[in-house]
Amino acid sequence: MVRILKYQTDVIDHEPKRLIKFLLFWCKKGQSHIKIDDHTFVLDTHQLTTITSGQYHQVIDVKGEMICLEFTLDFFCKNDNDIELLFHNGLFCHFGMNEVIRIHDHDLFNELLQKTEKELDQKPYQYLISVHSYIELLLVEANRSKIKNGDEIWKPDALFLKFLEEIRANFGQNYPVAHYAKILHTSQAKLNELSKLHTSKTAQNVIYSLQDF
Repeated sequence: MVRILKYQTDVIDHEPKRLIKFLLFWCKKGQSHIKIDDHTFVLDTHQLTTITSGQYHQVIDVKGEMICLEFTLDFFCKNDNDIELLFHNGLFCHFGMNEVIRIHDHDLFNELLQKTEKELDQKPYQYLISVHSYIELLLVEANRSKIKNGDEIWKPDALFLKFLEEIRANFGQNYPVAHYAKILHTSQAKLNELSKLHTSKTAQNVIYSLQDF
């Protein structure tokens, strides 16, 4: 559902992983190397990268300390606002174009991660509610940092995001656009319209691109 993992010097993944979870890797200090799909990313102190559900990834080198926050869609997304926050500004909606994000208020970011870890460790009354709130604040700070770093504001449509998650939840099924239109109670034309708006691709090409992960 949700957990925090810690990577320290010389603690690595021995083989690639592919999880149906969302992951946020935060370099607390030092430098880390993470391979995501076919690309290797370098995280320096106070930088992070996000990994979308279904992407292959492997921590290949850590010199210092890195923290991984992982959570499932079912845990975090209770309503459309949560879904939009998760993918706002391409934070987890990057179609394999992962990025390194420099966090401006790194003291706040460290504090939120520490509070999240404490709640998960001690499990006080209603701790999952507080953990959800801390993750919200972490994502808000990541989005604010992206804006400060020069990114344009991009807010995806909730229906399009549900379309993406249905694709990721059905790896290897090769369902056509009509299947997703039916289960989402919409039309193929609407999914094509949203896909072209968000990615300049047809809905079918979006399916192909995500199935390739």
